[in-house]
Amino acid sequence: MDSASDNFDRHIRNNSYPGRGIVVGRSDETGGGFRFVYFIMGRSEHSRNRTFAAEGTTLRTVPLDESKVEDPSLIIYEAMLELPGVQLVSNGDQTRTLADTLAAGGSFDDALATREREPDAPNYTPRISAMLDFRGSQPALAISILKANPFEPAGSDRTTFRPALPPAGFGLGITTYMGDGKPLPSFATDPLPLPCAGSARETLDNYWEGLDADNRIAVAVKEIGPTGECLELLVRNG
Repeated sequence: MDSASDNFDRHIRNNSYPGRGIVVGRSDETGGGFRFVYFIMGRSEHSRNRTFAAEGTTLRTVPLDESKVEDPSLIIYEAMLELPGVQLVSNGDQTRTLADTLAAGGSFDDALATREREPDAPNYTPRISAMLDFRGSQPALAISILKANPFEPAGSDRTTFRPALPPAGFGLGITTYMGDGKPLPSFATDPLPLPCAGSARETLDNYWEGLDADNRIAVAVKEIGPTGECLELLVRNG
């Protein structure tokens, strides 16, 4: 297995277009706490017409210029939400689907069973989502990707990973794409070990500086306490 720093160099620093990305990590500064990283990239005027806004413990994407929004369904959404004992992050409006389903007594998989990959042919961008669940005796992590079936892209292949929690200073990451291409190639491996060391601000700066300067849009880091409470939500917009 490649080291976290090798994965960062290959998949983030030297990759012009990983797309949107989620990292769920363990902080090495908050007494056993956790950390969400979420970043967005874009090349078209429509994709770049957005920014991050932190509203309490919720992270949203918001338009820079509402008059230029062609279709808000795939670019404007709640990216991070929380419920009692649950922290959620995703790259689309499935964050709300997850929160509503869990609040009604359903599960992570129940919620995502109602969703498909994004309908943006020919790329068919995957929907990526993660949950930290503090309701049991030990915190638990789930990471999901919904991506187009290679034989029939109208259908979605659904994979949920339930890995052991990473050690302090490290995270597990998943992105929408493996890199640039026509069409863009969907993420096609297990979640990658990635770095999450230092303060929340240092992690935010590390990912911001690692992302391609021409394509990055915004990075957010949520610092989460060991029992699931949001301690801090930091945002950097381009």
